[in-house]
Amino acid sequence: MAEKKKYSRRYCKYSEAKVEFIDYKDTAMLKHALSERFKIMPRRLTGTSKKYQEMVEVAIKRARHVALIPYIVDRKKVVSSNSF
Repeated sequence: MAEKKKYSRRYCKYSEAKVEFIDYKDTAMLKHALSERFKIMPRRLTGTSKKYQEMVEVAIKRARHVALIPYIVDRKKVVSSNSF
């Protein structure tokens, strides 16, 4: 029988910093919630609280609409694979 892995407690980055509002123009703050392919990371991986996760999602969607953040990134640009 396999043992359960114990993970360290994840803390909400935004509530520790006492952020009141997450602005869509602050792309440096939004990068924390995005994967390397610019997908929105789930709460269970980032440790963000529900209140801030909703604000992050809205801010990322607004930033994508204004073209500050790309919607998708081509896999070929992310992973440098051998040429075929």
